[in-house]
Amino acid sequence: MKKLFAALLLLTVGSIGWAEVQSSHALSLHKDPKYPADFQHFDYVNPDAPQGGTLQMHSIGTYDNFHRYASRGVAAAGSTSIYDTLMTRSDDESNVLYPLIAEKVEYPEDFSWVIFHINPKARHQDGRPITSEDVVFSFNTFIEDGVPQFRQYFKAVESVEALDRYRVKFSLSEGSKEMVMSLADNTVLPKHYWEGRDFSEPLTEVPLGSGAYTISDYKIGQYVVYKRLDDYWDRDLPVNRGRYNFDYLRYDYYRDQNVAFEAFKAGGYDLHRENISKNWATLYTGPNFDEGYIVKEEIPHQIPQPMQAFVFNTQRSFFSDRRVRKALTYALDFQWMNENLFYNQYTRTRSYFQNTKYAATGRPSDAERKILEPIRSQIPEEVFTKEYNPPETDGSGNIRPQIRQALRLLQRAGWEIKDRRLVNSRTGEAMEFELLLYSPSMERVAVPLQRNLERLGIVMNIRVVDTTQFTNRLRERDFDLISQGYSANYYPSSDLKIAWHSDYMDFTYNTAGVQDPAVDYLIEGIEARQDDEEALLHWGRALDRVLTWNHYVIPQWHISKFRVAHWDKFSRPATRPKYALGIDTWWIDTQKQRNLPAKVR
Repeated sequence: MKKLFAALLLLTVGSIGWAEVQSSHALSLHKDPKYPADFQHFDYVNPDAPQGGTLQMHSIGTYDNFHRYASRGVAAAGSTSIYDTLMTRSDDESNVLYPLIAEKVEYPEDFSWVIFHINPKARHQDGRPITSEDVVFSFNTFIEDGVPQFRQYFKAVESVEALDRYRVKFSLSEGSKEMVMSLADNTVLPKHYWEGRDFSEPLTEVPLGSGAYTISDYKIGQYVVYKRLDDYWDRDLPVNRGRYNFDYLRYDYYRDQNVAFEAFKAGGYDLHRENISKNWATLYTGPNFDEGYIVKEEIPHQIPQPMQAFVFNTQRSFFSDRRVRKALTYALDFQWMNENLFYNQYTRTRSYFQNTKYAATGRPSDAERKILEPIRSQIPEEVFTKEYNPPETDGSGNIRPQIRQALRLLQRAGWEIKDRRLVNSRTGEAMEFELLLYSPSMERVAVPLQRNLERLGIVMNIRVVDTTQFTNRLRERDFDLISQGYSANYYPSSDLKIAWHSDYMDFTYNTAGVQDPAVDYLIEGIEARQDDEEALLHWGRALDRVLTWNHYVIPQWHISKFRVAHWDKFSRPATRPKYALGIDTWWIDTQKQRNLPAKVR
């Protein structure tokens, strides 16, 4: 009988694929994880870092609630820090996750399902255990009441079920390692707190979380303070050792960056990251710099750069024609701006995968051409014949050659100059549109573009609004042109769907409003090849070519270093994370702190 039972068990195991199930402490999309199951801490931390003190930071504008995942309103800076996720990322690897709430994962070779094993020690901030029911509730809440992007992105999840108190299983209609990793990166909410509340609405009371910090003090719209919990359940986990060294994190809100910077120089907050080249070159002076109380640093990094850009709303009639969009790119004289406005600190951005191997260069390879041939009739011919680069000038400010090229394109698109205005040859409508900004500092950068457009007979009105109005107009797609762009892409992931696929047309992240079957084809091809690193290289470059040659944006610029100034009261590990500044690994150095003026100690 025992032999018969054993034979039946072996047959059953083989038939349902149990023999192929893998169990792991980590998830990695492409390469083997750097850290083994018994690792003690990340290499870029000091596990013995002193803990204590307050890190004072700033934010611009205002906030009206603490619920980062609400469908409306503006959440407080740092409000995601009150929650933990199932697993967490390493900052010196790309796309690798390690145990946090979940202590390990199980999955078959085809990634058609995944089981997360919750650490029995995991606790919400009120001390109650985090269980599989919380994970099920969290996922279903995000699906039913969260932003629409979440529901669309995770549509491949057929079911989520609590197998027991500490095991939760997600089943997928199509196996995908990337989808499994996305599930592991999801926030876990306390069911007993959110059950019965409207998750889509803003929240002005302090929510219950599971992370290292909770809100201890605030004044809506003015400041918010986070306190590190003494009894944070996973402070000694390997992923957290040497991190979260400050007792308090405080964010003070300022009307604009100029006011904020003056407050920083006077000791109003501790650390300032500079994004404006003129400020970096001219404003970091004064007694506190001379005395060495404030340290100014440029820290090189290898982080992929976002496509910072002026983004066209292609749903507007003016910008639905690629030729018009291309023509307007000639009006941005980067070489002159870099010399006269940016102190030659910047490099022009030319790719949606800037600073990665996925950035397209030269002409398409044979592998890329094979990908692109099925959509050849739907994409610009330049994709096959030229390397994309934004227009260049001689830097003198004389852009007559560029103006002539722009006018030729506009004429082919049905526009002509009449009485010094560019008008539509058929309707007589003049080209006039609005650039929507939320940062007053960007107005200075936009004015040269505005003046060059005037030479084409185009009126670009510049309107600066507060962050709340900007966010609302972005959500409603109530804009012509904005200065924002697309987040950095470390690799071609299925996250690109949210920004470019037609199915996400009505969502905020598809900023340009792109509805293009050729782009959909490339995005779907990328999504289907997440486990094939070589194929992703070719598909990513092919997508980069199609996006850049479609001129959905006027690319701006980037710098591959952090520009940071801080009051000299911090120390940090000798090794910095490859893909982050790593402020969460810094600590208050009491020896340095004693040397500062009393008001900023």
